[in-house]
Amino acid sequence: MSSVRMHSWCATVLTLLWLTVGVSAQTPNPMAITVEQAVAEALQRNLSILAERYEIPRAEAEVIAARLRPNPVLSLGGDHLDLLGTGYDAINNAGPPEYAARVDWPLERPSKRRARIAVAEQARAAAEFRLQDALRQLTLEVQQAFVELQAAKESLQLARANQRTFEELVAINAARVRAGDLAPIELVRTRVSAIQLNQAVTQAETRWRVAQNRLQVLMGRAEALDTFEAVGDMRRDALPPELSPLLSRALAKRPDLLALRAEQARTLADLKLQIAQGKIEYTVGIEYRRQQGLAGRGNSLGLFLSLPLTIYDRNQGGIARAQAEIRQTELRIAALEREIRSQLETTYAQCQSANAILLSFESGLLE
Repeated sequence: MSSVRMHSWCATVLTLLWLTVGVSAQTPNPMAITVEQAVAEALQRNLSILAERYEIPRAEAEVIAARLRPNPVLSLGGDHLDLLGTGYDAINNAGPPEYAARVDWPLERPSKRRARIAVAEQARAAAEFRLQDALRQLTLEVQQAFVELQAAKESLQLARANQRTFEELVAINAARVRAGDLAPIELVRTRVSAIQLNQAVTQAETRWRVAQNRLQVLMGRAEALDTFEAVGDMRRDALPPELSPLLSRALAKRPDLLALRAEQARTLADLKLQIAQGKIEYTVGIEYRRQQGLAGRGNSLGLFLSLPLTIYDRNQGGIARAQAEIRQTELRIAALEREIRSQLETTYAQCQSANAILLSFESGLLE
C-alpha cells in the first residue's frame, strides 16, 4: 500500500471515528426512571392530586367556622329629632328628642354548636379519606402505565427483531429465486409478510409513544420527553393462599370505604343538628335611652327578650333531608362493600391464572 493510499485510509478512519464520537455526544441519553420514582413524582406533581389536596384546608376552614359563636348586635338610634325645623316648645309640646343604644345577644343552644362542630369534623375526616383514595388510585394508575410502557418497549423490540429477520429472509429468497431454487410466488409471500411486519413495527412504535405520554401525564409533566424510559424488573408479588385475609384488610383499610363511613357519621351528626335547629332560640337585649326635652332630661334602661313562634316552620325539611341522606349513605356503603368483594374475587382469580401461565413457561419452556 502506497503512502498516499495509507494517508487517505487513515484520514477516512479518523473521520469516521470523529463522526461516531460527535453523534454519540449529540445523542441524549434516555431518562431512565423506576416505578418508585414515577409514583413519587406523580404524588408530588400530578395536577389532580394538587387540586384534591385543597379539600383539606377547605374542610378545616369549615371546622373553624362551626366553632364560632353568633355575634351580638349593636343598634344605635335617634327618635323625635327636630330635623324638619318645627321647633319644640311649650306650646306645641312636641318631643323630646330621644337617643338610644341597644345590644342584643343571641343565646345559642350548646347542643346545636356541638352538632355543628361534629358535622364539620366528620366532613374533614371524609375529605382526608377521599384524598387518600385519590392517592391510592393515582399510584395504581402510574404502576399500570409503567408496566404498559415496559410491555410496549418489549413488543417494539420484538417487532423490530422480526422485521430484521424477514428482511434477511427476503434477501435469501430473492437469491434462491435467481438461482432457480425457489418459486417466485414464495418470494412474493415473503415480501407480503415483511410488509405486514413493517406495519406491526409502526403500530408498536405508536403504542410505545402513547404509553410514554400517558405515564408522563400521570406524573404531572407539562411536556412529554422522547428520551423517557422505564427501567427495572416488573413487579411480582406472591399471592396469599386464601382470599379472606385480603377481603378483611380491604374492608378495614380501603380509604374510599372509610370516606363513606365518615360521611355516614357526618349525616348522623347533621340529623342532630337539624333537630336542634328546629327548636326556638332566645335573644336577650339591653338598651340605654336618653331624653333631652323642655321639661328636663331623663335616662332609662330597657331589657328585652325575643323568641320566634314556631307555629309553621320547625325545620321539618332539614330533618327529612338528613334522614334521607343517612339511608342513602347506608346503601352506598353496602354497595361499595359488595363491589370490593367482587373486585377482589375477580382480581384474585386473574392473578392465579396469570401465575399458572407464568409458571408453565418458567418450568422449562423458556429453556
